[in-house]
Amino acid sequence: MAPPAAGGAARSPRLPGVTTPLLPPLPLLLLLLLPPLLRGSAALEIQRRFPSPTPTNNFALDGPGGKVYLAAVNRLYQLSGPNLSLEVEEAVGPVRDNPLCHAPQLPQASCEHPKMLTNNYNKILQLDPGQGLVVVCGSIYQGFCQLRRLGNISAVAVSFPPTADGSEPVTVFPSMLNVAANHPNASTVGLVLEPPSGVLGGASPGGTRLLVGATYTGFGSQFFPRNQSLEDHRFENTPEIAIRSLDTRGDLAKLFTFDLNPSDDNILKIKQGAKALHKLGFVRAFLHPGSSAAYAYLALNSEAKAGDKESQSHSLLARICLGWGPAGGPGGAAAETKKLTESYIQLKLHCGGPAGGEVFNRLVSVFPAAPGPSRPEDLLFGVFERAAPGGTGGAGTRAQSALCVFRFRDIEGEIRAARNACFVDPSPDVVAVLESVVQGTGPACEKKRNIQLQPEQLDCGAAHLQHPLSILQPLKATPVFRYLGLTSVAVASVNNYTVVFLGTANGRLLKINLNSTMNIMSRKSITVAYGEAVHHIMQFDPSDPSYLYVMTSHQMARVKVAVCDQYTTCTDCLAAEDAYCGWCAMETRCSLQHECVNASQPHFWTSASEGLQRCPSMTILPSEINIHQKYSGMIIQISGNMPSLSGMEMVCDYGNGIHTMAKVPGSDFRHQIAYCNFLPRDKYPEFPSDQDHVTVQTAVQVNGRNIVWANFTIYDCTRTGRVYPHTACTSCLSTRWPCFWCTQQHTCVSNVSECGNTPNPTVSQDCPRILPTPLAPVPTGGLQNIYVSLASTAFFSQGVSLACNFGSDETFEATWINASEIQCSDVVLHTPQRSQIFPVNLQLKGKPDRFIDSPEKMTVEVYNCAMGSTDCSQCMGREDLGHRCIWSEGCRLNHQLQPVTTVCPAPEIRKIEPLSGPLEGGTLLTIRGKNLGRRFSEVAHSTWIGGVACEPLPGRYVVSEEIVCWTGPSPTPFSDVVTVNVSKEGKSRERYSYVLPVVYSMEPDVGPKAGGTRVTIRGSDLGVGSELHVLVNDTKQCLNLVRTDTTITCTMPRGELLATVRVCVRFEHKSCISSNITFNYMRDPVITTISPRKSSVSGGRTITVEGSRFDMVQNVSMMVNQIGKEQTLCKVLNSTLITCPSPGATANKSAPVNFFINGQPYEDEQVAMEDPGEPKNVLPSSRFSLEYLPDPQFSTAKREKWIKHHPGEPLTLVIHKEHDNLGLESHEYQVKIGQTSCEIQIVSDRVIHCSVNESLSTSEGHLPITIQVGNFNQTIATLQLGGSETAITVSVVICSILLLLSIVGLFVFCTKSRRAERYWQKTLLQMEEMESQIREEIRKGFAELQTDMTDLTKELNRSQGIPFLEYKHFVTRTFFPKCSSLYEECYILPSQPLNSQGGAQVQETHPLLLGEWKIPESCRPNMEEGIALFSTLLNNKHFLIVFVHALEQQKDFAVRDRCNLASLLTIALHGKLEYYTSIMKDLLVDLIDASASKNPKLMLRRTESVVEKMLTNWMSICMYSYLRETVGEPFFLLLCAIKQQINKGSIDAITGKARYTLNEEWLLRENIEAKPRNLNVSFQGCGMDSLSVRAMDTDTLTQVKEKILEAFCKNVPYSQWPRVEEVDLEWFASSTHSYILRDLDDTSVVEDGRKKLNTLAHYKIPEGASLAMSLTDKKDGTLSRGLPSPLVVFAQVLPTDELIESKKSHKQSHRKKVLPEIYLTRLLSTKGTLQKFLDDLFKAILSIREDKPPLAIKYFFDFLEEQAEKRGITDPDTLHIWKTNSLPLRFWVNILKNPQFVFDIDKTDHIDACLSVIAQAFIDACSISDLQLGKDSPTNKLLYAKEIPEYRKIVQRYYKQIHDMTPLSEQEMNAHLAEESRKYRNEFNTKVAMAEIYKYAKRYRPQIMAALEANTTTRRTQLQHKFEQVIALMEDNIYECCSEA
Repeated sequence: MAPPAAGGAARSPRLPGVTTPLLPPLPLLLLLLLPPLLRGSAALEIQRRFPSPTPTNNFALDGPGGKVYLAAVNRLYQLSGPNLSLEVEEAVGPVRDNPLCHAPQLPQASCEHPKMLTNNYNKILQLDPGQGLVVVCGSIYQGFCQLRRLGNISAVAVSFPPTADGSEPVTVFPSMLNVAANHPNASTVGLVLEPPSGVLGGASPGGTRLLVGATYTGFGSQFFPRNQSLEDHRFENTPEIAIRSLDTRGDLAKLFTFDLNPSDDNILKIKQGAKALHKLGFVRAFLHPGSSAAYAYLALNSEAKAGDKESQSHSLLARICLGWGPAGGPGGAAAETKKLTESYIQLKLHCGGPAGGEVFNRLVSVFPAAPGPSRPEDLLFGVFERAAPGGTGGAGTRAQSALCVFRFRDIEGEIRAARNACFVDPSPDVVAVLESVVQGTGPACEKKRNIQLQPEQLDCGAAHLQHPLSILQPLKATPVFRYLGLTSVAVASVNNYTVVFLGTANGRLLKINLNSTMNIMSRKSITVAYGEAVHHIMQFDPSDPSYLYVMTSHQMARVKVAVCDQYTTCTDCLAAEDAYCGWCAMETRCSLQHECVNASQPHFWTSASEGLQRCPSMTILPSEINIHQKYSGMIIQISGNMPSLSGMEMVCDYGNGIHTMAKVPGSDFRHQIAYCNFLPRDKYPEFPSDQDHVTVQTAVQVNGRNIVWANFTIYDCTRTGRVYPHTACTSCLSTRWPCFWCTQQHTCVSNVSECGNTPNPTVSQDCPRILPTPLAPVPTGGLQNIYVSLASTAFFSQGVSLACNFGSDETFEATWINASEIQCSDVVLHTPQRSQIFPVNLQLKGKPDRFIDSPEKMTVEVYNCAMGSTDCSQCMGREDLGHRCIWSEGCRLNHQLQPVTTVCPAPEIRKIEPLSGPLEGGTLLTIRGKNLGRRFSEVAHSTWIGGVACEPLPGRYVVSEEIVCWTGPSPTPFSDVVTVNVSKEGKSRERYSYVLPVVYSMEPDVGPKAGGTRVTIRGSDLGVGSELHVLVNDTKQCLNLVRTDTTITCTMPRGELLATVRVCVRFEHKSCISSNITFNYMRDPVITTISPRKSSVSGGRTITVEGSRFDMVQNVSMMVNQIGKEQTLCKVLNSTLITCPSPGATANKSAPVNFFINGQPYEDEQVAMEDPGEPKNVLPSSRFSLEYLPDPQFSTAKREKWIKHHPGEPLTLVIHKEHDNLGLESHEYQVKIGQTSCEIQIVSDRVIHCSVNESLSTSEGHLPITIQVGNFNQTIATLQLGGSETAITVSVVICSILLLLSIVGLFVFCTKSRRAERYWQKTLLQMEEMESQIREEIRKGFAELQTDMTDLTKELNRSQGIPFLEYKHFVTRTFFPKCSSLYEECYILPSQPLNSQGGAQVQETHPLLLGEWKIPESCRPNMEEGIALFSTLLNNKHFLIVFVHALEQQKDFAVRDRCNLASLLTIALHGKLEYYTSIMKDLLVDLIDASASKNPKLMLRRTESVVEKMLTNWMSICMYSYLRETVGEPFFLLLCAIKQQINKGSIDAITGKARYTLNEEWLLRENIEAKPRNLNVSFQGCGMDSLSVRAMDTDTLTQVKEKILEAFCKNVPYSQWPRVEEVDLEWFASSTHSYILRDLDDTSVVEDGRKKLNTLAHYKIPEGASLAMSLTDKKDGTLSRGLPSPLVVFAQVLPTDELIESKKSHKQSHRKKVLPEIYLTRLLSTKGTLQKFLDDLFKAILSIREDKPPLAIKYFFDFLEEQAEKRGITDPDTLHIWKTNSLPLRFWVNILKNPQFVFDIDKTDHIDACLSVIAQAFIDACSISDLQLGKDSPTNKLLYAKEIPEYRKIVQRYYKQIHDMTPLSEQEMNAHLAEESRKYRNEFNTKVAMAEIYKYAKRYRPQIMAALEANTTTRRTQLQHKFEQVIALMEDNIYECCSEA
């Protein structure tokens, strides 16, 4: 039956490492028997599993909806109930959180503590079907709860904070948010309390409620962070127990609040000072079982105080009245809803034996069981464990545990008695008031006068009575069942049994059947998940209670409670005593009751409780049929449980398709009678040749199915005599059939009338028979008369003619001597053997097949003296056998009857063994020879070893040939011959020695407890004696003994305990000779993992086995069950590693793997430690498995079979490999050309490169090319050798030419080197002269810049001053850096007039930014459907990869198109970065494969493919946060510093060249003196009124305006600045005169027909002048007014025509104008001034923050290293280049050159030129090639040449730090990517991106279709048809609608 509603709980996880089930290896015979063993013992079956990648926490069942909700760490799953298939998955973590911070849903609370990425452990998972909710509470955000939608767990049903009636969100308090415990190891239980129908109109005053019990995690608890700040105590107000509002249909402002009634909170909170003594750990919350739901219970533990050995844990059960129920019951319909503490009462649960016995004091799991057929009362089942005092239990150990049962009737009685003892008749030793509760009423119980407690008050208390209460005396129960490590319990009442299911800590599920007296009737078990603890709550399927849902640490399983069909007979079915199984009579199978048709009706289904006697059976009358009689029918009596067969279609089935009609006349269930037509005579089966009867099985068949069986027998008396011819009469009269013997006819009949009137015997004792008499042995060929005695001859006369028969066709005459004796006359018998036994028979004369009975056979021995006697003693010794033989030149018959007096020769001893023995004697000495006595008596006391007697053994004596005797003891060692004295003495040639064996040592002296260790015992004289035993602990023998004179080798048996045991060496069952030899049994070796887990079917792949304690392993072998061919021998490398070649296999599939260590089947420790009561024939499933795949296939690159090669030339082979999933490493391939190995250079998934450097030769002229992988060999081609003479000639000529060229080159080089040296010396002198000038200029410039930057930094408002672009604008600028191809639009930054605050933020407009997809409404439905379908296709990995490859193969698909497509894909898939990353990785693998076969160092060097641009975008997304938080500030400061430094000197207004720059091309090559001017400027804008602005007197007025705007708007984004053209500058020369300052006006100077731009010096503006700047009147065209069109404008250096000329011919300009060296020093000056800012920037880029490690970079670099390793690329330079091309050159250089991607700033061309120099320095720093610099090198490279080596060290250190980081799992990276997706959700219009991608799909439609058709996967999934559907939907609309638009 299904359990009542129960609360989910999240308890302290005690989960061991995740492992898979383990099957110990078995010998081959056991493995063959394994399936039936498992089948026969399994009473449970796992129907479905669902694995969870993260640890599981809770689950809940939705019976009506058929759903299973599973909560794991950071994940919620919605599964289909029967199949456990995934329907919905929702990520709920990790999130940024801190246990000292309030939840972010509390807007008024801020937090100063740093937040870290925190996992979300589920604490409550409860269903509220009445409101359609799933209550989900986690450990993050202080135990925050969500209300999700039932049926779709990904949807939030009620957001929080809730919004009531469309108004503003309700006010949120911490108590509404802090619901569950906020620590992973702190317990929480929850229970949804729904008002039952019929109570107060169907709803309670408070509506649906949530009961929560949570362990306190606040200040002072073990879960609280170590922090001394007093303000961190703010979380102490969370109560331990609370009832919260869950009514979403009422006032949402009360959601999750305690205030259910206007007056009181429904909480129970321990006082702060008492929390240390009352540490509550909650187990489960549940309702009272059965129909009454008036009470809720909390099962919990009061944990022991840590470290206090006197402190003990104890189990508690608390009860709370719910305030609703039937009228008159507790909390009746008219009752008020009570305060929680008013009804709260708790009592201790005691599970243990008698007083002073074992006590299980800690509750682990409970299950309330409602009344059932086997028990009329409701019970509480609990699993308890024995907890150590002070909470000191070892982590991970399995504690002793027990199952106890309590009656709810007793619990209710205890509660009533306690309240009575508190208020009516106070008893302080019975009950007490809980003083530790804040909401308590009083210190003690007191008698209430003149008050009569009503039953409701006894049950639920009252407001005026003391509360809450604690019952002091525990409720006791005796354990029903004990076991090791029980963790869970579930109970069902089935067919008069109570079935208890128990989960264990190592992943097993036990099922025990209890009878009505709670005695165990049967017990079965199954492994659910090896090594994973079973969760403490198990639940039956609400819709089908024959299934149980079981959750382990990483799995959810649906377990069938019984496997009944394993029992094939009713007896087996009922004898199993499985409560669920019974016999379905009409279907003749063992089944569950509901699986049997009409099982609810009587007698259709028989349960085990009814007993074996109720199994259906039948009896056939008559049961024995005479073949000579006729039968028309037979009666069948059916008994046992069988429904009435009357009126059913019945037949009797005799097998072989033979049926006869049958019917049942009556309807008596107990004894039904059926009548059946008998088997036709011609259908009788044949009799077996050696039998006189045949058995026929008959079944009653109803509706085509045999339902009950029985046998009857057909017999034939006439066959009895023929089957037993030598006992014909005896067999006839003693058979069980009614047969008769006819003496005259000598036959057996079934009808006595056939015998006539002659008297015949009636019992077997009266049969005429031979009486056996002993006969003397007869010599061969002798003529003899043999006499035979007869008994019971009265039934035939002496005239009956008989003949004597001796077992052959020859007969001899038989003569009657008298009535009881017959003489066989003149009998002659022959034998060629030493002796032969002949039978003596009498037969009727002339009837050779009819014999007189001979029940006890009579025989005669015939001997032949000439055979089998080779010496005298053998011959003469036959006298004792009755053989008359004599020795006379051989053995012959003694025809004389006189006694024999012949004396035989002396004994001849030819061999003795062994040749030595111990002094104690007891050795079995074997003596072989001739004439060793005629009989045993002659040698019994005649065998000696010197003077020591040797006692012969009678049973081992062979006459004349062999004596075996026990040697006697000897006091001292000696050696002597062996003598045998038989009338004459014989001596042995060999000597027997008495020696003293000595044992010195044994090695090894330690070994595993499982046994199998091969030990060697060393000593002296160990090879002596006949028997040797090595005893271990005096009880077990060391097996497989092999010994020499100095060693004994044997195999140690299995040890009973981990202990040191004595080893005894014992000779001849005497005393031990080794008193000091011991052997230490240690813990068995443990295997933890095997890798790889795949092999080709040929086997031979090296499997690495990891574990511990392998130093005790002497030999190990590996075997694959089911499909493995043979065991393979493994090699032990060290104590933790073993390597095994994989066995070959017969099929491509996964199979379990077993290991044999030291010859013993490997068994995991946890399996070996199972409880002794565990059935030993229940074998656990294998923990390890090996997946077999087809052998790899290889070919040459062009699939040619012959390859030509010239000897002496280097040979490189390119081998193509077919795709496989084996994941082979490079070292696993062996390529050979003949016998020469080909050195493998590169290995990828598809290609292998190898080379041979040595000369190849062979007499045959060709060599096979073979490749080997494990045991698999394949010859792929043949190498043909030839052309060696031509090659040698060509080589000599080439070498001569190269030698001549080298000599010429060396001469030229030496000449140029001397010139270069002289030039270098001259340059060095000039540099030294300039050094002092440069140093002074740098010092001065740096001081000025530092002052300026310090002022800038102080004034810079860091939250607003750094004008970061929003993420969406960063993305669009980075992805589409120039101009978006979308509708041929560019992003726009419109200017806006400034208000007094500097204006509002101006947003970029871009088609991809979130906004409405602008298409005509008439086209919208089809287009949206088409785009949705296209989006589905793009989210299919196979389609997307084929789509990209198909486009890239088109020649007209340019690089710009590729980059555009990549960026569009990034936008379209931005919400699924995990999927986007997997696509990028797959495409990168293809790119790497293509690059690896050419030059791998060129990979990712440019952005010419889709995947390279995708990688750029991916880096931009992943690095944005780091860029903004870490690099942004030093980068922005560097930009400001560059601008400040440029502005310190003169700047040409036309060309932009300046005195101070980093770029030689932008250096002002004139010495123009500029003086600074400090101007007092007023301007109503950017939030400031007036400032002092510094300018140069050479500045034009436009340059002055720019500096003024920059000073006023430095904290405002550039897009909000007014433009220079929009402002006027006015100079107040005096109080009455002012001038508008312009670049050109009437005062401008004209030189040579050119107007010169006005400067401050032109206007003669003094220091400290007052200027005002204001916005220009739009109607006033100032520039056109002041600039005459015919004139040419110039500034300070170049006229316009020279400027144009310089642009045309840059080189000529340099030749015409010699640049003075002093100007180049300005580059060094500027560089030195900016050096600190550049160093800060590089440090920020190339450093790792501990709080924010670069996860994406680590993940991607690991991916590159993995790919390189797979392809055998070991060159570190290649990996360095890949990493550099991926991150620094691809992302950082792009950012360094384009700061406008990150900031809202004005990037001038001059700043761009300076950034190019910095970017080049960064590029050089990341390069690994040496910088070859000289006088002709560009200054851009020379400028930072000195710093590059140091920068390179920083880069190398950065790469190493990344490499040393902890690797990221796929789950961790996916969580990180999911968080990135979530942060920027809904930022982009993905439909626009999809539409743009579709344009490419439309453009290349035929090529894409062809590619989809060619790909097997896409063709199988019919993706090409779905693509056609997209075309069909979009074809008719998109272009038409766009044209309409």
